[in-house]
Amino acid sequence: MLTFSAGPSKVYDMMPQYLQDAYQEGILSANHRSAAFMNLYQEVQRLFQEKLHMPEDYQLLFTSSATENWEIISQSIVERASFHIYSGSFGKKWINFAQHILPNTAGIKIDANEAIDVPGLEIGEGFDLIAITQNETSNATQVPMEILEQIREKYPEKLIAVDTTSSMAGIELNFELADIWYASVQKCFGLPAGLGILILSPRAIKQTEEKGERGRYNSLNFMLENARSFQTHYTPNVLGIYLLKRVLQDIPEIQHIDHRLRDRIKKLEQCIIHSKSLRLLVDNAETRSTTVLGVTGTESLISEVKKAAEVEGMQLGSGYGPLKPTSFRVANFPAITDIEIDRLIAFLSKY
Repeated sequence: MLTFSAGPSKVYDMMPQYLQDAYQEGILSANHRSAAFMNLYQEVQRLFQEKLHMPEDYQLLFTSSATENWEIISQSIVERASFHIYSGSFGKKWINFAQHILPNTAGIKIDANEAIDVPGLEIGEGFDLIAITQNETSNATQVPMEILEQIREKYPEKLIAVDTTSSMAGIELNFELADIWYASVQKCFGLPAGLGILILSPRAIKQTEEKGERGRYNSLNFMLENARSFQTHYTPNVLGIYLLKRVLQDIPEIQHIDHRLRDRIKKLEQCIIHSKSLRLLVDNAETRSTTVLGVTGTESLISEVKKAAEVEGMQLGSGYGPLKPTSFRVANFPAITDIEIDRLIAFLSKY
């Protein structure tokens, strides 16, 4: 079954070979204090710089998931409170997690078709971090790099944290526009679930050290101490990290992936625009995601399309939360081939 689910999604076609190589190379038994693992960690960080254009002075860390990063950020980095800008369910979950740790956390919810009004933003001195869900998987929206740049220019003294769970390794990110970036690997990285990515700027590291939070298994200062030696603070998902290395070695630089995905999403959008019965979930092209396409229709039609797709050997991603009955989502992730996207477009064109 070919899956277009928005995550976990299709893994790269070379995954069986990567898994066999991991076994034969003995990496599955590597201790996270060993030279083999330290070399692996160092190589993955180098590949993030080479392939995804992560700045050399930013630090790559491994966590269990993007969700764990919500807790780490509030627990170990934020001094007073964070201010969240979000439009969907995952952004809402992030602010809810943060409020449990820091009750003064606040934010604003915007409509899926609404671009962030940066001139109208009012974020007081009581907030030392701005949290933004760059790609909201639940409603297929995104915040363009241009908006992040405007926010950075308006609030240069505040740290910025960005959720790129469904866009890192799919679109080109300007890492210098924010201090904290995080993701999970089961989406644009084309890997099995079970590994989170956390990237920190020197400013974020400095604030973490000044806050000095310690004592928990995932206290960021503890993680950073180990990362300086290319080790982890607990036994990590070594297989996941090895697979991440293999994917990064084989993919082109991110600007080429970005160009390919933007071309494909235009084709998908045009297919739905010309549909007699389906329509785009997000009307505003400025806020529509590049990596996740939301499609809406009547409840009966959405059910019909999903069932027909399965008969054709394709699985469409369900809508999320309240949008589940009347929408489906299509992943435009790099591991999905152009031929497979064309096959989906031919199917959807029937409606």
